[in-house]
Amino acid sequence: MPRKDDRLTVAPLGEWYEDLLSADSTINARSVAVQASSLLGSKLQEREAKIKERVQYLAKKRGISFDECWKQCVTGTLEKITPEEWAEMPGTEE
Repeated sequence: MPRKDDRLTVAPLGEWYEDLLSADSTINARSVAVQASSLLGSKLQEREAKIKERVQYLAKKRGISFDECWKQCVTGTLEKITPEEWAEMPGTEE
């Protein structure tokens, strides 16, 4: 069986951002793919605290631990809660 390709696929950036990325990769002597990866990693580092804060909110809303919510987010198994479901959850009465 063929090995799964671990590369991330990103939607097209648009001409302006593709041109910026091309110029940025050239002046940094990197390939476009390497520079894009570097930029994405840097931006995620900047947002790490905010991302974790949002995951904590979702965990609290569902009545689950941060770790369980993080796992569900990372694995893509976190399901949206409807307003009706939330209203029926313990601790959400008015």
